[in-house]
Amino acid sequence: MSLVYGVGTKFRNMLYDQQWIASKNYPLPVICVGNLAVGGTGKTPHTEYLIELLQSKGLQVATLSRGYKRHTKGYLMATPQSTAQAIGDEPWQLLHNHSGITVAVDEDRCHGIEQLMLVEPKVDAIILDDAFQHRAVKAGLNILLTDYHRLYSRDMLLPAGRLRESQAGAKRAHIVVVTKCPANLTEAEARDIKAELHLLPHQQLYFSTIAYGAPQPVFAELNNSHHAPSIDASCHLLAVTGIAHPEPMIDYLHSLTPNIEHISYADHHDFTADDLQHIQQTFAQLPEKKLIITTQKDAARLQTFSAQLDNTFKQHLYTLPIKIKLLFGQEGAFNQSILKFVDGRNVMPNSAKSRSSITS
Repeated sequence: MSLVYGVGTKFRNMLYDQQWIASKNYPLPVICVGNLAVGGTGKTPHTEYLIELLQSKGLQVATLSRGYKRHTKGYLMATPQSTAQAIGDEPWQLLHNHSGITVAVDEDRCHGIEQLMLVEPKVDAIILDDAFQHRAVKAGLNILLTDYHRLYSRDMLLPAGRLRESQAGAKRAHIVVVTKCPANLTEAEARDIKAELHLLPHQQLYFSTIAYGAPQPVFAELNNSHHAPSIDASCHLLAVTGIAHPEPMIDYLHSLTPNIEHISYADHHDFTADDLQHIQQTFAQLPEKKLIITTQKDAARLQTFSAQLDNTFKQHLYTLPIKIKLLFGQEGAFNQSILKFVDGRNVMPNSAKSRSSITS
């Protein structure tokens, strides 16, 4: 089945590569953040990094995604009243974490970009979330993410593995980021990974790790404390996750306390009344000095069930924000590449090279 799937995706890519099917260009910078594999590679925190970088330069940023598992169809512009069910949990997270950003969803990225350009003509750049395989759009800058724990070079096509297309698809990337690396990754291992990925001469390679922030209350209006709770070895945590790979988060929480109960659901899980009852009952059985820790994406979906959650539970419900940190002092080179693309023309030059000692 993987062979048949591979033939189909290769044929589709050939149609675009040979321009038998046209890809559309747009007269403003379009950045695509995506991956070859299904499942979480850290697209949302990397998208947030880009948003913060561009906004720090006074640029008006818009994001466009399909709104995976939303309960609506077609083009939809997000508003402060939008729910995770209407626009998807990841767009909801982007909207609420970044003021002044435009967030839209559309399965048809071409249609979505064209609508954004009509509605928000002052947008300086559009970030496409999870659109590496959406080849109807020819993004000027393709950023490809691959999980350190399962590099695309070690994976197989669906359904035997998790690749949406063959490893050859990585050639379309201008920038490759190895995500979720250990913070103490050595330069020797980074060089080995670079050799394994067989990048083209013009492709830039970066390595990022996850940095966890202080817990934030989901229902801040019910929380009288203005300080993040301290988590130590005496705390009892209930971790609730509906993400593809919760292991890094659970490992981090284990570094703070050994007392962890973990309830894990599938990625982008739609919570049910039975789920909520199970979560609340499990929390009630924990000893005192306890908290519920969840991800921002899961919190987006849990908030819609506010009426079904008791106040004690809501007062103890916190998210664990995450950011990405580039390793080996690569921030400057990465930022410069992004800003050079946005400030210059809309196509990343093939001669672009990183100034990092690892990627050069």
